[in-house]
Amino acid sequence: MWAPARQGAAGVAMAELQQLRVQEAVDSMVKNLERENIRKMQGLMFRCSAGCCEDSQASMQQVHQCIERCHAPLAQAQALVTSELEKFQDRLARCTLHCNDKAKDSIDAGSKELQVKRQLECCVTKCVDDHMNLIPTMTKKMKESAPVHGEIEVCCWPLGQRAGIYLKRGMGVLGLLSKVYE
Repeated sequence: MWAPARQGAAGVAMAELQQLRVQEAVDSMVKNLERENIRKMQGLMFRCSAGCCEDSQASMQQVHQCIERCHAPLAQAQALVTSELEKFQDRLARCTLHCNDKAKDSIDAGSKELQVKRQLECCVTKCVDDHMNLIPTMTKKMKESAPVHGEIEVCCWPLGQRAGIYLKRGMGVLGLLSKVYE
């Protein structure tokens, strides 16, 4: 994918090195997102789900719906991360395919193989550099778009209130963020 079929061992090593650079950066981003955001959301989801089960007045269907709603923010966040990573991968693949096309065109035009190889390496390196620079923006977008972040937590709701994810600041509950019962 990174280079034309006639590329030698050095070109393959270059492609693998560039691929490793991207993979390490993306892995680091995903680990940080998981540690700083997703785990918190998982905790919220489990506490919210446990709260659903504590309502002895709720029907089995209501408890099931409550639990489903507790799971929704985490599912949305995971879908967002997956979507952003797929877009990133697609853009990088298109860029490297463009490099391959340029290299093939240069070979077809009679350019020397060594010159084309260097041109391809520079092009692929630029693709990787450009996409590495997109990772912080992509990370910020994912963190800001997460359905639950900041000072939101599942708390003990006042007697008579419904189970849900409440916005809490300090000692006071500001309000229900998402109803989990209809």
